[in-house]
Amino acid sequence: QVQLVESGGGLVQAGGSLRLSCAASGSISSILAMGWYRQAPGKQRELVASILSGGSTNYGDSLKGRFTISRDNAKNTVSLQMNSLKPEDTAVYYCNADVITHSMVVGAATYWGQGTRVTVSS
Repeated sequence: QVQLVESGGGLVQAGGSLRLSCAASGSISSILAMGWYRQAPGKQRELVASILSGGSTNYGDSLKGRFTISRDNAKNTVSLQMNSLKPEDTAVYYCNADVITHSMVVGAATYWGQGTRVTVSS
């Protein structure tokens, strides 16, 4: 099995910054994509950013420029630097990863972390 553990959420004032981190552990052969999603109260979960093992990134609408995703392939970690935070960024942020485990012959499985809450006050 694979576990994803997030850290770094909390309360911050508008205009401030936070850095989220996520570490993957378990029976990991390789990780294809890692990413961050968020879900605000009453809204659907949405993509924040994702990054492939080669470094290619993808960002949700209007987030590039304020948010930066990075990963350390050797450590199986992914981070999200969030700057110029706005109250509308308030949400639970989830880490996810597309993982090929040691027991898999073909394909990959998607795993999710438990989520970390980010609250931006105005």
